[in-house]
Amino acid sequence: MKILLWHVHGSWTTAFVQGRHDCLVPLTPDRGPDGLGRARTYPWPDSVREVPFDRLREEDVDVVVLQRPHEPELAEAWLGRRPGRDVPAVYVEHNTPAGDVPRTRHHLAGRDDIPLVHVTHFNELIWDSGHAPTRVIEHGVVDPGHLYTGELPRAGVVVNEPARRGRVAGTDLLPAFAAVTPLDLFGMKVTGLPYGTFENLPQARMHAELARRRVYLHPYRWTSLGLSLIEAMTLGMPVVALATTEAVEAVPPDAGVVSTRVATLVSALAAFAADPARAAQAGKAARAAALSRYGLPRFLADWDALLREIVHLG
Repeated sequence: MKILLWHVHGSWTTAFVQGRHDCLVPLTPDRGPDGLGRARTYPWPDSVREVPFDRLREEDVDVVVLQRPHEPELAEAWLGRRPGRDVPAVYVEHNTPAGDVPRTRHHLAGRDDIPLVHVTHFNELIWDSGHAPTRVIEHGVVDPGHLYTGELPRAGVVVNEPARRGRVAGTDLLPAFAAVTPLDLFGMKVTGLPYGTFENLPQARMHAELARRRVYLHPYRWTSLGLSLIEAMTLGMPVVALATTEAVEAVPPDAGVVSTRVATLVSALAAFAADPARAAQAGKAARAAALSRYGLPRFLADWDALLREIVHLG
């Protein structure tokens, strides 16, 4: 099957392209947001091919995987076929709604020709999906291996653009955590913040560095479910996380501490940092839970089944 999709979310796409299909990613001369081409910091297989945006009409695409509101129009302009009508399509909703959340209506809510796939059950619960046929296909991650050493009594945090995202990412909570345990931030645009910072490392190097930290901190207030949380768990890291959105489902009690009380989380972070044996034991439980629920074979099988159904119906 030949699939057209945009390189939007590096970790999610890295898992998706591990399947048996050929994937086309648009490329623009400026490698802008609509034409990033192949990833440069994630390992992608040769089955992923960059295609100049103005050559897409030459490709016999079987299905389009949409991920942003403007992509149906973009696909029609570049591919010359309307997603959901002239070519089968599916829309992946990665994000939680913004604004007046209980009343937030999805932009596909008035259509029934493009299935809407939520990446968490929380997303499906919160979004008003209207008439759109919905599915939940939970995240999958490529297993990096049990790399955890926990040799550094520090907390690792993975967050992109923490200054811009502010309260959404829990950036305002970091000083309270840093007061009891040194923090190291990994991600894009973390340079300049008053913590240890690691700017946009290649995925393999980030995993290796993150696994040296004693505990993983997930301070997000409002996100569907950060793939960095699942990846940290697969590394074998214990978790301290806000009990918001899907995190309460992803992290079992023996894998860490999940709470809405900041004082409880601060104490848990300090306790893990001070107790290597306890941290390692919780990390083993975290890894087992992540592989059981978010393993790549299940993720790819779920997507294969849906894509076959969509292409057949189309």
